[in-house]
Formats: sequence, structure tokens, C-alpha cells
Amino acid sequence: MNETNKRLSTGISGLDEVLKGGLIKKRTYLVRGGPGTGKTTLGFHYLIEGAEKNEKSIFITLTESKDKMREDAQNRGFDLNNIEFVDLSPSSKFIEENKNYDVFPSNEVDQKPLIDEIIKRIKNNKPNRVFFDGLTQLRYLSSDSFQFRKQILSLVQFAVEQNITLLISSEASINSPDDDLQFMCDGVINLENDENRRVINISKFRGSGFLSGRHSMKIKKDGIKVYPKLRLQKRKKDYKTETISAGVPEIDELLHGGLERGTTTVLSGASGVGKTTLGLQFMKEASGRGERSVIYAFEEGVETILNRSEAINIPIKEMVKRNTLAIEKIDPLEYTPDEFTHKVKREVEENNIKIVMIDSVSGYKLAFERLADGNNEMVRNLHALTEYLTGMGVTVLLINEIQNITGDFKVTELGISYMADNIIFLRYLEMNSELRKAIGVLKKRLSDFENKMRQFKITKYGIKVGSPLTQLRGILTGNPEFIDSSGNGENFHGNR
Repeated sequence: MNETNKRLSTGISGLDEVLKGGLIKKRTYLVRGGPGTGKTTLGFHYLIEGAEKNEKSIFITLTESKDKMREDAQNRGFDLNNIEFVDLSPSSKFIEENKNYDVFPSNEVDQKPLIDEIIKRIKNNKPNRVFFDGLTQLRYLSSDSFQFRKQILSLVQFAVEQNITLLISSEASINSPDDDLQFMCDGVINLENDENRRVINISKFRGSGFLSGRHSMKIKKDGIKVYPKLRLQKRKKDYKTETISAGVPEIDELLHGGLERGTTTVLSGASGVGKTTLGLQFMKEASGRGERSVIYAFEEGVETILNRSEAINIPIKEMVKRNTLAIEKIDPLEYTPDEFTHKVKREVEENNIKIVMIDSVSGYKLAFERLADGNNEMVRNLHALTEYLTGMGVTVLLINEIQNITGDFKVTELGISYMADNIIFLRYLEMNSELRKAIGVLKKRLSDFENKMRQFKITKYGIKVGSPLTQLRGILTGNPEFIDSSGNGENFHGNR
């Protein structure tokens, strides 16, 4: 097997995915980031993964004592019993016993005693994996930068000769850059932590491709979780082409039979016009056929959705009990966009989901806009998610709210219409000084559709849809006119 195919897991599945399988064996990698970004925790994962596979692992520390390291690891539930520690921190016994070692050496004294100790411990233990925490501290023990680079290159070469995969950490800053280390290493893993989120990205990885970009990362009680950014899917899963009924004959007539499986449908309209209710009707029909369906609610609570559905004769409580329908309330403070995508992806792949509803796009925007670099990134994330879902044969419903109740007709507020295979819109109408509703289809990619609008009602008996409104014009303005037999128009909200 070629060396580039011999991968070592980092112990973090999401990071292995970003690295397209893990680290390449017998190479050196730099983990860099500021204080508290998770460098040491990543090192724990790496070494523990090796220990669990009966590989010998060594943790070398120049910054904190091994007792402090073990305490931190124990708090996260990490088992370090099978990991060897080389403690070279300022308070270690090694410092007391080696008179040649001085925190403030003269120009004649370099870091040779430290390097000698590291080499001795490595030769004695013959490890497969080594994590060197705080390697850049050696820079302060060198007479000049050339001496530092020479010693590090020697250490890296020694690790390769000993068949070691070496991971080193660097706490770089403007005043103390680590460009030289980046050049020397085969790969560079960057960790960042700003006020909004943690991210991880790979800037260098010799001998392999990787998933570029900034990927969401969290440090939880049990360690690091990485959520790779979803890419647009090129391959599609084979699935049966069929039409999904709404369970309301008039809506199926509008759609010339229903929605095609594996398509994305935008249900668009103003607040309160019935978008979510229409989406629930599709979800109810799908789960009633035994198809596993999931609603991701960014706005309303689960109980609110259940109670409202029961009040209008869309009985989804029983389907939730039968586990053919799930409703998940998404807390915006709990998830990042990449983490939410990962959650949906896992649900689809583990539970064979057939239809997904996101309620709503504006809720999605409000939840994640603090974590995104503008609307474009959010739209790209949503586009990648819908492309993945439809590629898996999942039917997607996106509930989209527009601001205008009447007046100028607008399909979406965030410019998501391009990703929709189908667009169904709901519109308020003023008729005889009374607000009514109409439904119509604006776009249907895979088939023809009825190009007339129909009156739409939500009653205690369910959704009711009337015959095509053939004697009205100006419906899209919200102020329709009645057309008499001579073709003359009369305001519909006038006396008739």
C-alpha cells in the first residue's frame, strides 16, 4: 500500500472527514491557534485514538505539568492511562535535575539537553504517535532563529526515521510568528475562536486533498466535535420517480398530480396566510403512507404545531407517536449552520427520511445570521443542504415568508427562488372589505401546472380549496377586479 493511503484517524470523525481519511503516517503536522482554541484537547484525541488501537503514544509538554494535563483530561472523561508523558514544563523534576537547563540561557547554552531528553524517551518507548505541546517554547531557548530551525528540522527528521507520526502545537502571535514551522511541517491545522463560534481549517496538507474552507467546531464536555461544511452534491442516489399527493384534490390539480419526489418546493407568502399549514398537509400525507418525515421548526414550538394541527383536522399527533413523523425545535443558540446540516444529514442517512420541512427560511436566517459572513453564505449553506437532500431522494419543503401582505408581488426575500424546483404561493385578497386567501403555482420544473389561482381556506375541517378564479384579474396585487362578460373590470371589494 502506498504511504499516502496509510491514514491515521485523529480521533475526531469530523476532522478525519475534512482530511479525507485522516493524517498520513510518518509525517509531521502543526496545530496552531491562540489560547483556548483547543490545541491540547485535539492532541488528547489524537493520542487516545492511537492507544485504543494498541499504538504507543507519547505526550510531550513544555508548558503545563503532566498532573495539570491529566486533571484537565479527566474532567473531559479522557482515559490517559496508556499514554506516556514527557514533562518538560518549568516546574517539572527534569528542570531541577538538569543543571545545564536554564530558562534564561546564555548564548553558549541552547536547548540541547531538552532535545536529548526527548530523543532518549522516544528511543526507549518506540511510539507510533507523538504530540508535542508548546514546541514554540524552544524558540526562547535558542541563541538565534537559525539554531531553532536547525534543531526542529533535526527533531522532525528523527521522528520520520523512527516511523512516528508527529503532531506539534504552536501558539503563534503577531510578535512571535510561526511561519518557519508551517514551512517545515507536512500539514497545518488552524484553530480559531471568536466571539461567535469556533472554526477549524486546513491551510496545508502535503500528499492529499482536503475539504477547504472554515468548518464549524465545538468543544463539548466529551471533547472536540467538527462539523464539515457541506459541499454541493454532484452524484445523486438512485430512487423511484413518483408524484407525492397533497391529499387535497384541488391542490393536486393545481400541481398536475402533486410534487415529484426528490425536489425542493418553496411555499411562499405573507405572515399568517397558511404556508406552514399547507406544508403540514404534505407532511401528514407522507407520514400517513409510512414515510419517515421530519419538520425542523425555527419559530414555533413543538406543542404549538401539534395543537394547531389538531384544531384544523390535520392529525399529526398519532403519526408522531408512530414515529413516522418527527418535529424538532431548533434552538438558535445550540447550533451552528454546519452543525444543523450535520444533524439533518445524519437523520436522513440513519433513519431513511423521505420528506423534510424547514419552517422557515426567515427563521433559519435569524438563527444563523450572527454566525455567517452575510446573507450569501447563508443562502449557499441552504442551497448545499437542499442539493444534498434532493440528491438522496428526499422531498424538501421550504417555508418562506415575505413582508408584503398586498401590493407588489414578491416571491422570496432572500433570493432563494433559484434553488426551488417548485414554487407555490399563497396570497391575501381584499374582497368586499374582507381578507381572503388565494393559492397558485408559479414554477414547476418537472411538469406543467395549472396557471390559474384558486381560493384557499383553512377551516376546522382542514384545508379547503375552491375552483379556479377565472373571473378575476389583478389578484397578485391583492386588489382583484371582477371581469364582467364584456371584459370590463370592477373592483371586487366593491358592491357585488
